[in-house]
This record gives sequence, structure tokens and C-alpha cells, in this order.
Amino acid sequence: MTEILQTPKLVVVFGGSGFVGRHVVRALAKRGYRIRVACRRPDLAGHLQPLGNVGQIQPVQANVRVRWSVDRAVQGADHVVNLVAILHESGRQKFSAVHEFGARAVAEAARSVGAGLTHISALGADLDSESDYARTKALGEKAVLETIKDAVIFRPSINFGPEDGFFNRFANMARYSPVLPLIGGGQTKFQPVYVGDVAEAVARSVDGKVDGGQIYELGGPKVLTFKQCMEELLDVIERKRLLVPVPWWVANIQASILG
Repeated sequence: MTEILQTPKLVVVFGGSGFVGRHVVRALAKRGYRIRVACRRPDLAGHLQPLGNVGQIQPVQANVRVRWSVDRAVQGADHVVNLVAILHESGRQKFSAVHEFGARAVAEAARSVGAGLTHISALGADLDSESDYARTKALGEKAVLETIKDAVIFRPSINFGPEDGFFNRFANMARYSPVLPLIGGGQTKFQPVYVGDVAEAVARSVDGKVDGGQIYELGGPKVLTFKQCMEELLDVIERKRLLVPVPWWVANIQASILG
């Protein structure tokens, strides 16, 4: 009897070259999917290709703010994953353009080719929030579910893992500075989640093992204040540093300067 070989399904991952994206791409590659990584700078995404077999992972150029590039990127897709987000506005990278318009563009493009959709939002997304970040994240969720009713939406808390941009940034700061800032007084609460667990949740969604039309919050086992996060970080790197409260407005200025 002749065996018919089926071509592996194609998953398009928007924002796949970032921190979370690398882990998502690895999880999908292990499952045998073909992966098209849609990102603004595919020339800087070559580090992803060794995560799979030869030809399994292909970076392509796309920008969620540019609709035609999104439509082009999803051609032939069986499933689409949207990981694109920004923490700070810069130039044309505005919260509304990326989180709301971009989310709708990806959802409409996925619908046009009959692909499933997994959308990554953020814990704390809220239509009534005073934070532009949280409000536009919620508007993005709304746009997604209006477009694809059985889409899966994940709201992860802050991610940690090798090369993360949060804990590692403060760990590097602790190497050179005698003090660490307690942003907003250090009482903001977090539920840090391991990036590998987030990637596995996304991969299970692509597998069809997560019920659609739902929003799922992803967090780790411990709820910590920002101060407690810094204290645990200092314990891990075996350093003692003075923790100094810093107002949010000062932290925002510093973040905009340091990127």
C-alpha cells in the first residue's frame, strides 16, 4: 500500500523573533510544524533557524501596522500566532497602532485564509484602565474576538527565563550600581511565569487542545510585590544592594531613555 506523506501544517508567528517568540518557535518546531516567523527585521532573525530542521523555520518581513504585509505573511497558513507588543511608544510604534490596529489586522488576515488564531495579550488588560498599554491591550482582545469568535487569547504575567528583559536587566544593573530602584514604591504585584510554560500553552493552542473563544490568564505559582522580586533576584545573584523607592514618572523617563 502506498503511504501518502502529509505536509506538516504551517504556523505563522508574528513577533516570533522576540524573547517569548523564540521559545514559542522552539516548542512548535519540536512538534514538527512548519513555521513562518513574521517580523519587521527578518535579517536579524537568523538565530531562530537552528531551533528546527533545515528549512523548517523561515523568517519573512511583516509589520502589523502595514496591512498588506500582514496579508502576505499569512498566505497558506493553518494557524496564526500573534505575539507582537510594545512596552513603550516610540516614533510610529504607538500602543493603539500595535495593540489594537495590529491585532485586528492579524485577526482579519487569519480569517481571510481560514486559519486558527492564538493571540497573546497581557495580564491586566482592561478597557477602563488609565494605562494606555493596558487599555489598548484590551481593545486588541475585543478586536480579535469580534473577528474570530473561536480565537484563543492568553494573558500572561511578566515572563522570566534565560535572556528575559525584566529580571536580567535589573540583575545587570545590580552588577554596577549600589542601588536598585523600587518602581512605584515597590508594592506593585506580579505573578511571574516561566517563559517555557507560556510557550507550551501557545503550542497546545496550536495543537487544538485549548478551547477557543476564551481568555486565559497565565501566571506562576507565587504572587510577589516588585520589592519581593528584587529581593529574590539579589538572593539568586548573591549580591546586596540598597533598594530605593522611585516614582512612576521617574521610571517612565528612565525607560524611554534606556529603551
